[in-house]
Amino acid sequence: MITVRDLRYTYLGRTEAAVQGISFEIAEGEIFGFLGPSGAGKSTTQKIIIGLLKGYAGQVQVLGRDVAAWDQSFYEHIGVGFELPNHYLKLTGLENLNHFRGLYSGPTADPQTLLEMVGLGDAANLRVNEYSKGMQMRLNFIRALVHDPQILFFDEPTSGLDPTNARVIKEIILEQKRRGKTIFLTTHNMNVADELCDRVGFITNGRIQALNSPSALKLAHGQRRVAVAYGHNGQAAVRQFPLDNLGHNAEFSTLLQTEYIQTIHTQEATLEDIFIHVTGEQLAE
Repeated sequence: MITVRDLRYTYLGRTEAAVQGISFEIAEGEIFGFLGPSGAGKSTTQKIIIGLLKGYAGQVQVLGRDVAAWDQSFYEHIGVGFELPNHYLKLTGLENLNHFRGLYSGPTADPQTLLEMVGLGDAANLRVNEYSKGMQMRLNFIRALVHDPQILFFDEPTSGLDPTNARVIKEIILEQKRRGKTIFLTTHNMNVADELCDRVGFITNGRIQALNSPSALKLAHGQRRVAVAYGHNGQAAVRQFPLDNLGHNAEFSTLLQTEYIQTIHTQEATLEDIFIHVTGEQLAE
């Protein structure tokens, strides 16, 4: 669905390239996450793929055609949820969606249904300038769905949302995947990426530092050990054991049989741990 080869881009007036020769592919029905801190090049890459930035070097293809070769019909096939809301503030949420659905030639979703899907049904006739930031983010999100596109691009889709509404957004993204949609997700939130993405690419300073599934990255960088937390003589204690041949480890078996076990966890690295290890950078923005 998306192919990027040796992509390079330098902003006007800058000497250092924002994107420095990156390559990757995204398959149909895949959720692909581009992860990195602010200024890493992830949003620049997304803007090139969706046709907002010209003058790049390298090859970018969407649906088997170079982005530069597409006409306006390109936007019938893709939906974009930007990081920051950009609506007509004097129009209501319903009027905003009706305006945008009118820009497409094909079938569109019912705006009221979309609003209710993200908890904005009761605010459908409220002017957007009266929406909170979280409400505007949810409106921004469903606007990308209004024409039922094949490919969806989301930039920090849960930014500014409380946990309940963030969960709703994540469930909708997973439902879009179940319907066969291809999703390109840019974020610095490793928990979101871990929950949603089939594969992730770590990007810093315009270069991809690692690219694989979250589970494969964790296996590659985690410790092959288990930590057992248990109570002993009224005190909390923790012991670690090698994961290899764990079933034949006599001390581990004795501990399970003689102590009150509280938790058992493999020493799996988080995506954030792996990102810092691989790139040497923190994720805080």
